[in-house]
Amino acid sequence: MSFEKENFLRTKLIRYLQQLDPSTPPRWGKMNVQQMIEHCSGDVFRTASGRIKISEIVTPPDLLQKMRDFLMSDRPFKENIKNPLLGDEPRPLHFKTVQGAIGALQQEIIYFFEVFDNNPSLITRNPFYGDLDFEQNVQLLYKHSLHHLRQFGVEPLNL
Repeated sequence: MSFEKENFLRTKLIRYLQQLDPSTPPRWGKMNVQQMIEHCSGDVFRTASGRIKISEIVTPPDLLQKMRDFLMSDRPFKENIKNPLLGDEPRPLHFKTVQGAIGALQQEIIYFFEVFDNNPSLITRNPFYGDLDFEQNVQLLYKHSLHHLRQFGVEPLNL
């Protein structure tokens, strides 16, 4: 397990997001800063914690191991990668402010770690990578968070 990746999610991600100017245009994609934060909170962390129950794995079985190998690698997500489960346009905002969205994400991060602290052997299902344990979920959340920070020009240092 990478303590650095877990620590980044627990203590650094929110600080980077709080320092991000909400008017920063994306380097790629259509989401603005707040839409990206709400996506991380509402989709990604809620799936990783099991709060969103996934029944179907959309990755064909013969490609699943290749996807998991990519997940556990240090290779980043490609810019402009399409998520077939999201529409072509960003979802409407749920929160009135970026700070509200950041607060909700912070609560989802806390919940994620509490769930796995209470049940270390928990496995949650991801629609692209299949059934993931704590370490695999941390890797996915870390990789996904870096992808979206880079989308808005943030290159985290000293991870």
